[in-house]
Amino acid sequence: MELFLAFLQEVLKGIVRGTTAYVFQKKFLEDKKTTLRRRKLKGGFRKK
Repeated sequence: MELFLAFLQEVLKGIVRGTTAYVFQKKFLEDKKTTLRRRKLKGGFRKK
């Protein structure tokens, strides 16, 4: 029983570490665009 609880504890630690790392990466490390990009306007003749 103790072995199972130790195993379960290690699995939960891994899950918590993984989710914390994912959230940290999304919140702080992801490059956010500072300005919104405009669509490029196509010049020339366009058929409707």
